[in-house]
Amino acid sequence: MRKNLGIKTYLYPQPTLVIATYNEDGAPNAMVAAWGSVSDTNQVAIYVAHSHKTMQNILERKAFTVSMANEKNIRAIDYLGVTSGNKVTDKFKKSGLTAIKSENVDAPLIAELPLALECKLVSYDEKTELLLGEIVNVTADDSVLDENGKLSVEKLAPVCYDSAGHGYYVMERRVGNAFSDGKTL
Repeated sequence: MRKNLGIKTYLYPQPTLVIATYNEDGAPNAMVAAWGSVSDTNQVAIYVAHSHKTMQNILERKAFTVSMANEKNIRAIDYLGVTSGNKVTDKFKKSGLTAIKSENVDAPLIAELPLALECKLVSYDEKTELLLGEIVNVTADDSVLDENGKLSVEKLAPVCYDSAGHGYYVMERRVGNAFSDGKTL
């Protein structure tokens, strides 16, 4: 038997994204967003409220990085999500995470997060709060690459957000082969 749950945002996996920017004084800043995805082969789309300090920084600097959360740093990442950069000026530092300068955009990378998309601002719609960013580079720590130098989701073990139970879950187990398993039917 099925039960109607009403209008909910239950679509999985919902990535836990960490968006990093620089403040006007050059200090690193970061926030957490769960409403994002790829929107083209070289583009990300993320819904970010205009009131976020991070969004103001993106509009000023025209750049940002997007990292996937990992289990090891979930407490620090959740802190970035529950604390406003408009109220706490040193929230990046207080999180214990380390900012490193991107070689490709005017935004910081987060040393403890092994995968980051380096993005340039494409557009921001204040009405819908949709941020579009052009991916100009992806940087990955060797720890999340396989023996052939390709990204390993199992090693990355990205954290996903559960909007129904307000929990974080790790995605790390392969259950099939895309563009292959269905051919056996």
